[in-house]
Amino acid sequence: MEHSGQKLDKYYIRKVDADKKSIYCHHDLMGELFIPPHRHVKAQLLYAEGDVVFVTTETKTYFLPARHFIWIPSGVEHSIEPKSESVTMRNLYFPVEKDEDDFYKVEGIYPVNNLLLQMMLFTNRWNGDLKKGTPNFAIAKAIKAILPQICTNNLPLELPQPKDKRLSKILRYIENNLGETILFADVAHEFGFSERSLYRLFQKDLGMSFIQYYTIRRILKAIELLLERKLSVKEVAEEVGYNSVPTFSNTFFKILGQRPSDYLNGEEILESK
Repeated sequence: MEHSGQKLDKYYIRKVDADKKSIYCHHDLMGELFIPPHRHVKAQLLYAEGDVVFVTTETKTYFLPARHFIWIPSGVEHSIEPKSESVTMRNLYFPVEKDEDDFYKVEGIYPVNNLLLQMMLFTNRWNGDLKKGTPNFAIAKAIKAILPQICTNNLPLELPQPKDKRLSKILRYIENNLGETILFADVAHEFGFSERSLYRLFQKDLGMSFIQYYTIRRILKAIELLLERKLSVKEVAEEVGYNSVPTFSNTFFKILGQRPSDYLNGEEILESK
């Protein structure tokens, strides 16, 4: 963990905000499985490839799939936990400007469309401070400028952190049984709740219903399995408790905006030459 602390000081804190007017760029294999909680004066665009990245703020854990990016506003404390050391990430850190669009004030995960993909590909070999007045700065600023126009679908790929210990036990039960069909009535009975009281607990503590939480968690697990490329779409559906492939595919599409098979065939841009 000492190495992580050194990286935290050299890169994630000291270098990013050293020049307040620059756009800072860092792109590399992570090589680490945990970056401790930290914050920046600059806002952050974090794009991932190769595997899943977990980004945790004070209230939520975000699940960042490959070929997507997360926008982290200025001042938001967060930790970063790649699922494996093979994760490659592109980080662009932007100074906050006056009268910015509301888009930049909200955390969110978005797919990378073809336009943004090509612009990210153009920045592939950049590193360090991009100075105002240089071509690279202008291109990076253009990336930021187009985000509110092209990123209209903030994907629900986050799960809130439970505060109630009773709910923590239930969420662990869900986690350990994702391959089974879990019925709300059975969960309520198993943990000594009436259905009405458990529904209220989910809404009060998590701000979502049981079925919303359960559906998102199943799809997040499905994304992990798809990225491993060891199972077919049918086998992945079965692993997360779906007996019907069309139902699984439709649910996946509703959350990510693409079919599981399309997600598998997505283009990796950071390895492109």
